[in-house]
Amino acid sequence: MEIDRADVVAEVATAFADYEGALADGDADRICGYFWDSEQTVRFGLADHQYGLDEQRKWRAAQPPLPPGRRLVDPIITTFGPDLAVVTTRFGYDGTAATGRQTQTWVRLPVGWRIVSAHVSISAAPTA
Repeated sequence: MEIDRADVVAEVATAFADYEGALADGDADRICGYFWDSEQTVRFGLADHQYGLDEQRKWRAAQPPLPPGRRLVDPIITTFGPDLAVVTTRFGYDGTAATGRQTQTWVRLPVGWRIVSAHVSISAAPTA
């Protein structure tokens, strides 16, 4: 198995950047479009969880946009062969010391790269 094949890393980096753009824009439909359309899709958020894309669509539609000034810290994309990737990053917002953590599992499906599992957490204190 090839780990971190350059072309696959580039594809996932593009998909991840587009997903982050959708988050910054507060575009719930675009955000959900990056997730696998399946009841098996899982997303654990800060104080929420969704099982299946339908639950996430309902949850996203009720959420306000993210605060402005979101910044990513040390995003890492690791690919396993041509069709599987894990993206991890820390994130923060201007004017706050809280540090968030985000992990996503991406899979290449016939419709393109999609998130099949995501986990977001936050810490009140910054970490090194």
